[in-house]
Amino acid sequence: MGKSKVLIIGGTGYLGRRLVKASLAQGHETFILHRHEIGVDIDKVEMLISFKMQGAHLVPGSFKDYNSLVEAVKLVDVVICAISGVHIRSHQILLQLKLVEAIKEAGNVKRFLPSEFGMDPAKFMDTAMEPGKVTLDEKMVVRKAIEAAGIPFTYVSANCFAGYFLGGLCQFGKILPSRDVVIIHGDGNKKAIYNNENDVATYAIKTIDDPRTLNKTIYISPPKNILSQREVVQTWEKLIGKELQKITLSKEDFLASTKVLDYAQQVGLSHYYDVCYEGCLTSFEIGDEEEASKLYPEVKYTNVEEYLKRYV
Repeated sequence: MGKSKVLIIGGTGYLGRRLVKASLAQGHETFILHRHEIGVDIDKVEMLISFKMQGAHLVPGSFKDYNSLVEAVKLVDVVICAISGVHIRSHQILLQLKLVEAIKEAGNVKRFLPSEFGMDPAKFMDTAMEPGKVTLDEKMVVRKAIEAAGIPFTYVSANCFAGYFLGGLCQFGKILPSRDVVIIHGDGNKKAIYNNENDVATYAIKTIDDPRTLNKTIYISPPKNILSQREVVQTWEKLIGKELQKITLSKEDFLASTKVLDYAQQVGLSHYYDVCYEGCLTSFEIGDEEEASKLYPEVKYTNVEEYLKRYV
């Protein structure tokens, strides 16, 4: 059986562009939905042209034009959506309901990977902090629509993107590591899971033709990337040969700090609270058949120390 044809929606975005590269690298005929209303965003245009020169097909279409979605979906076997669910950038999770209808009408899709790629909403919908819970709630709305429509799916839970978490040593609002002072959340010992975004894309593409991942949630939880904040900081200190000054931020002070922020920032801070203070990502067990690095041992994932070396 040949490799599936793949349509990627959001292919110029933060994760989307990595999914395009991974799809091409793994030998899939790759289609990218692009909007007519891209305007004069020259960076996105140049990215699309670059992908075209690497062999990708550019397909005009938009969530504003339902028929264009249906026609784009009819070209492929697999649809991957990577539109943003991050409030501080753009938040479009529920737009996927139109895509679900288009996939249902087209009737040819063998696998759909919706825009998930974070914490598993099914695990935390009852315990997540407000207002960040809205993101999980909306992802569950999309999941229910997918399953009600009988669309074959894989949900990819990628936990924490390394660029957002490791880059700032797990400090909210920072994406470059300090060489002097670091804020430690609580005791700093709650473990989380950090993944290189390129690895997330590689694993996601691996799942699309794999019968083991059909109608399942797959977790990207490589064992070397399950660390506490203190362990992340210690890894950085080892790399730079210097111990940082550590300032502890209590749970109470963290929560108080959220009250002066705007809504989008509060949503983001809520996710940090669940990860850094509650340790939500490591609060449940997963089997080897659900974990990407066990399913695909041939993938050499980037561990935390290797990732942090880029900042030295």
